[in-house]
Amino acid sequence: MKELVVVGFGPAAHRLVESLRDKGFGGRVTVIGEEPRPAYDRVRLTSYLSGTSAEDLAYEVPEGTVTRLGTRVTGIDREARRVFTADGGALPYDVLVLATGSAPFVPPVPGAEHAHVYRTIEDLDAIRTAAKDAAEGVVVGGGLLGLEAADALRALGLKTHIVEMSSWLMPRQVDEGGGAVLRRHIEGLGLGVHAGSGVREVVVDGAGRVAGLRTPDGTLLEAQVVVFSAGIRPRDELARAAGLEVGERGGVVVDPGMRTSDPSIYAIGECALAGGMIYGLAGPCNTMAEVAADRITGGSATFTGADLSTKLKLLGVEVAQFGAMTGALDVTYMDPVAGVYKKLFVSDDARTLLGGICVGDASPYASLRPFVGKELPAPPSDLLFSGAGASLDLPGDALVCSCNNVCADDIRAAVADQGVTDVPGLKACTRAGTTCGSCVPMLKRLLEQSGVEVGKALCEHFGHSRAELFDIVRVRGITTFSQLIAEHGQGRGCDVCKPAVASILASLHNGHVLEGERAALQDTNDAFLANIQKNGTYSVVPRIPGGEITPEKLIVIGEVARDFGLYTKITGGQRIDLFGARVEQLPLIWRRLVDAGFESGHAYGKALRTVKSCVGSTWCRYGVQDSVGLAIELELRYRGLRSPHKLKSAVSGCARECAEARSKDFGIIATEKGWNLYVAGNGGFQPRHADLLAADLSTEELIRTIDRFLMYYVRTADRLQRTSAWLESLEGGLDHLREVIMEDSLGICADLDAQMAHHVATYADEWSATLDDPDKLRRFVSFVNAPGVPDPSIVFERERGQIKPVMAR
Repeated sequence: MKELVVVGFGPAAHRLVESLRDKGFGGRVTVIGEEPRPAYDRVRLTSYLSGTSAEDLAYEVPEGTVTRLGTRVTGIDREARRVFTADGGALPYDVLVLATGSAPFVPPVPGAEHAHVYRTIEDLDAIRTAAKDAAEGVVVGGGLLGLEAADALRALGLKTHIVEMSSWLMPRQVDEGGGAVLRRHIEGLGLGVHAGSGVREVVVDGAGRVAGLRTPDGTLLEAQVVVFSAGIRPRDELARAAGLEVGERGGVVVDPGMRTSDPSIYAIGECALAGGMIYGLAGPCNTMAEVAADRITGGSATFTGADLSTKLKLLGVEVAQFGAMTGALDVTYMDPVAGVYKKLFVSDDARTLLGGICVGDASPYASLRPFVGKELPAPPSDLLFSGAGASLDLPGDALVCSCNNVCADDIRAAVADQGVTDVPGLKACTRAGTTCGSCVPMLKRLLEQSGVEVGKALCEHFGHSRAELFDIVRVRGITTFSQLIAEHGQGRGCDVCKPAVASILASLHNGHVLEGERAALQDTNDAFLANIQKNGTYSVVPRIPGGEITPEKLIVIGEVARDFGLYTKITGGQRIDLFGARVEQLPLIWRRLVDAGFESGHAYGKALRTVKSCVGSTWCRYGVQDSVGLAIELELRYRGLRSPHKLKSAVSGCARECAEARSKDFGIIATEKGWNLYVAGNGGFQPRHADLLAADLSTEELIRTIDRFLMYYVRTADRLQRTSAWLESLEGGLDHLREVIMEDSLGICADLDAQMAHHVATYADEWSATLDDPDKLRRFVSFVNAPGVPDPSIVFERERGQIKPVMAR
């Protein structure tokens, strides 16, 4: 068996191993990582300090990969084809791939050994620990990573200074004009910016504690935490020691196939010197990994350079740069009041786009970046200021996703050949939009321009989307399906639009789902207020908020299950499901449950299911907040809320996350200061971890934010669209969501608050109301013409002491 050894386990190594698997590599792959964990998403590293766990950032290790973590490789014997490790071990290889990455550059100044770097999860752990007893911090480096580090220190509560050697911030991404606008933004946040400066020493007091940083002109910046984030240096020491060719300024020299001067050794990522250049962005490193995997498996792919364009949001400021930062001509716009700076660089005949810079407003980025090096489709001023770029038809070879090297034709092929019709589908099919996410708006645009109609109509009876119908019902005050279809639709409706409109009416008016005309709109589950099972019986699921239940109520559930011969199951949502109830038994069962104080758990509806919780600070020695109390409060607040899809939630009382809040539509994790709120997670066929929306919220702030999140989702999502897919479809993604519900950018927060207040004030238990209404009870029969006769086709057998359905064979 062919032995392939990878030294280093960062993102590039992970992409290599994934690509080898996809290409059917038949040998054994062993990855040796110096860090104590597998590869993780370094693009989102800063989120680790605001509540994201190491597990959330981790990539899944491809099946069959052998990993050796926390192991340092100390040498390479090229003749014997072996690598040696610090623990005395030796591994043979047929093919060796160096993916050793880079190390932060720390200038050789006095006291530097007392400073921190910003590179790994362990680095961030050390920074967080140091910040607990600190009031001020200094970051050396005003580039991309430096500003991320400054944002992290600010989030940790430190008054923060940024020291940058260049005359302006982010000198690799923006010019002096853009740097000036960026500086005003950052200083407006209370950070100190010291451009055109450097470091003379890290000042340490007599006890060995950091006291500040002194600049070359003698200025002392008081600080108890100093972080160096002033660039990287390729880690090429193994290659040097093994006699491989390295560049004059570092980096393992590779050919276009990523092969080093030894044909059996490849190098990829930030340690590789490709075409005389070290690449420090995710996109080029991923491409190197894919090229190496192709060559190792007999292909002929080549690495010919990479797009170094970037679009990001740092300290709340949008910054984008694409193509060259020089040109014969340029078109510049600057608005110092609004904090916006835009510049396009074009050829001397003004026909070819060479590059561009955006600060404060990066909206032109997605449309214009693919046209770099190509003829401009419109005058530069139109493209930059009038929004003409939004309708551009991209050339087939235009690069849409530089992180994963996906061009416009790849997107169009996914639509035409594989029938993809939405952004999540494009992500799964092409990987576009899965790394930094800046290309998502372009993915949407290509879908619209692909020639495949992405219809927004709910069905043939309505030419409007669900979100549009929601607004029509809300604004016009419509209360019935018949009125809506008469005024805004056609025909009589179908099994698509009827339940969707029923849900909208329930969301807005909170009336009983079986009241009057609404009863005919419901699907099977809502029609009988129960979840139908495989043999035609139904489940009974009483609400147990937060999983907390008294012994008396447990006894009632047990007695009901015994008396009606039901199957009982404790679920992952911390409640008890009773299965096997015939339709005519449902009112009898629920009468006993309602009399005992239970209410509907809405397992049958597109509504809130459960708010799971751990035992929290009440019982657990690790708990920092009362997770049970909050879970109960949230479940009782949002019970019965009708939505486009089912909703699940959880509350964990500490960062150990026993309630699995990150897999829920909205999840809450306790902190020492309050609560972290995560949104848009789900399990299911395509699991997705929730994203951190806000950190360290008070209980009042938390509930207000969840109110708005849920109501904005209910108002704007498509039919049967889960919160995860909804968030991915939002232009601007999480940042847009945060702006809408926390900063009120659309001016709708008061409406969202009122909408939730109405729901809470008017909620009534559906089963309790049904039991008190003879007209509603008439539907609960197996046969309309023989009300007292049970369905004879329902048969059970026993297994493990309980019933199970017998299906026809």
